[in-house]
Amino acid sequence: MSNCRIGVFLCHCGSNIAGVLDMEKLEEYAKTLANVVFVERNLYTCSEPGLKAIREAIAKQKLDRVVVAACSPRTHEPTFRITVSQAGLNPYLFEFANIRDQCSWVHGNDPEGALEKAKDLVHMGVARAALLEPLEVIEADVLPSAMVVGGGIAGMTASLDLGQRGFDVTLVEKEKELGGLLKHHFKLYPSEIDSKEFLGSVIARVEANGKVKVLTGSTMEAVKGCIGDYTVTVNHAGQEEEVKVGVIIIATGAQVFEPKGMYGYGDEKVLTQQQYEDVLRSGLKGVNSVVMIQCVGARAGERDYCSKICCMSALKNALETLKQNPKANIYILYSDMQAFGIENEEYYREARIKGVNFIRCTPEITNPKVENGAVVAFDQEVQASLRIPYDVLVLSTPLVPRADSQDLGQLLKISRDENGFFLEAHVKLRPVDFAVDGIYLCGCAHWPADVSETIAQAHAAAARASIPLSQGRVKVEPCVSAFIDEDLCRGCGLCVYACPYSAIEVVETDRGPKAKVTEVSCKGCGVCAATCYRRALKIRHFTNEQIEAQINALLEVR
Repeated sequence: MSNCRIGVFLCHCGSNIAGVLDMEKLEEYAKTLANVVFVERNLYTCSEPGLKAIREAIAKQKLDRVVVAACSPRTHEPTFRITVSQAGLNPYLFEFANIRDQCSWVHGNDPEGALEKAKDLVHMGVARAALLEPLEVIEADVLPSAMVVGGGIAGMTASLDLGQRGFDVTLVEKEKELGGLLKHHFKLYPSEIDSKEFLGSVIARVEANGKVKVLTGSTMEAVKGCIGDYTVTVNHAGQEEEVKVGVIIIATGAQVFEPKGMYGYGDEKVLTQQQYEDVLRSGLKGVNSVVMIQCVGARAGERDYCSKICCMSALKNALETLKQNPKANIYILYSDMQAFGIENEEYYREARIKGVNFIRCTPEITNPKVENGAVVAFDQEVQASLRIPYDVLVLSTPLVPRADSQDLGQLLKISRDENGFFLEAHVKLRPVDFAVDGIYLCGCAHWPADVSETIAQAHAAAARASIPLSQGRVKVEPCVSAFIDEDLCRGCGLCVYACPYSAIEVVETDRGPKAKVTEVSCKGCGVCAATCYRRALKIRHFTNEQIEAQINALLEVR
C-alpha cells in the first residue's frame, strides 16, 4: 500500500532499551522509511502519557497505521490495540516491533550490532504495517451447557460449581460408580478426614443436583464442533447418544503405577501405598514392622518426575499405623521428603516426634534390596548398612497418566507433555485452559495433585468455563484464522487432513467442492496454508504478502 500514513513510536523502556540502543539514531533511521510520516520517542510508551501521545498523533497526523517498537507483544500488544481503537483506528492496523526482548536484552554487550538489528526490526515492522488490513472480531453463540469428563473429586467439584450456577452439565464417568482415586483412600492428609464419608457427601450432592446428569460406565467416542457448539458422541451402557454442549472440562485423573518386578511386588507382604490403605481400613492384625520405600518407579529413567503426593501418603499411613498399633516399628526409606506447605510440614514433624524412623537412602548410591523378608539399605546419615525385617513392605509409587489419555488427547486435539499428562495452554497465564478454546483442565489429568489442590483446580476450571457460558457468546481474534480463496481452491481436502484443530471441511458449493474454515476453531497455525499447493488458504494478519514484505525489508541493503 503506497499511500498509507504510518506513525512509528520508539520506546526507551527506561534504560532497558535506551541503555543499549542509540535511540536518536534509530529515530533518524525510522524517518527515512517508506510511508512513515511521523516518528516519536517516549520514555515509556505503555504509560498513560505515551498512550495519549499515540492517540493525539493518530488524530493530528491522520495516521492510518501505527508501529510501536518496544517490548513484548505477548504482554503489551492488547494495550496498544485498545489505544489505537480509542483513536478511531482499527486495532489490527497496529504492528509491534520487539526491540527489547529480541534486541537490547540479548545484545547488551554489542550496542552497535544491537542498533543495526533494531533498525532491521523497525524496517520489517513498517514494511508489514503497510500491508495490514482492518479486521473485525469473530463472534459465535455459546450453548449454555457443559460436559465434564471424569467423575473423580475434580470432575464432581467442577460439575457442582457449574450446576449451582444454573448450567446443564453432563458428567461422563468411565467406571460404574463415581469417586475416582478417592474410592481407594482410607483417610485424607493432613486433616485425617475419613475419605469414604467425605466422598459420599460429595456424590450425594452431585446426584441431588438437578442440573447435573450423571452417565457412569460411559466413554466419549467422538467430538465435533468448536467452542460454543460441541457435539459429543457418548457410549452409555452400550448405546451411543449425542450430547450438544458449549464447553468441555477434562478431569479424567491419573492412575497408580504398578511396580511389577520391583522389590518383590506380587508377594502378599509387598503392597503399594494404595493397597496398604485397604489394609488400614480393615484394621491391622499381626503387623509390628512396616518398611516404606519412597520413589519406587519415579524420579529416574522413564518417569523422572516427582509425583508430589507420595511422601505425604507415606506419612499419613505411617501415623495411621501407629494409631492402630502404637508399638509398631515404622521405617521410611527416602531420597528427599517433600512436604509442601506449612500444614504438611507440621504433619512431617508430627511423624518424627511420634517415632517414625526416617532413613535417607539415595537410590543413585545404593538401592534398597529385599532379602528373605528384610530390606537391606545403606543409611546415608550414619554411613552404615542396615537390615530391617518387615511384616509389610509398602512401596510409594507415582501417579501416571491414564492408559486412555493418548486416545482422548487425539480425539480432542489437546496436547500432552513429555510424561503423558495433559498440557495447559500457559503455566501462568492460562493454567486450566487448553490451547483449544472451550476445553478446560483440572485435577490429576494435568499433574499429580492432592485433594485440596485438585479441588482448587476444579473450581478454577469451572470458573473459566462459566465465562463463555454466562456471556452466551464468544469472541475470537480474527488475526489467528485462515480464509479460503475459492477461485483457487480445488476441494482436494489436503488441508482437512493437515489441520490439527479439525477446523476445515470440504463442502459442496455451486462451484463444486470447496474447503470451508470454521473460524472459531481455527488457531492460525498456518499448517493448511503451507500444505495448499494452490495457495488458496491464507492466514489473516499473516498473509504471504505481509511476510514476504518483512523478508524483503530485512534483505534490503541500507
